[in-house]
Amino acid sequence: MPVSAARRRTNDAYNAKCDYISLRPLKPDGAAIRAAAAASGQSLQGYILQAVRARMQAEGQPLTVGDPSGPESVDGQNCGEEGGL
Repeated sequence: MPVSAARRRTNDAYNAKCDYISLRPLKPDGAAIRAAAAASGQSLQGYILQAVRARMQAEGQPLTVGDPSGPESVDGQNCGEEGGL
């Protein structure tokens, strides 16, 4: 089914404010991470982002850089897991 022009614009606007970070774990590590995400009822992306956020908080790292409403935000509803962080 083709995507409407309005949906394409909305998707493009959302994707423009998101960062892209690629991870390439070894297959056994990837399988373990996927299993842990599934066991917790989370998406893989949501599980990884939650783990990173928890470590950043534990280490005293800021969860935002610059404007908290900007595309680099990791504390609100900008990008990341479904529906924002």
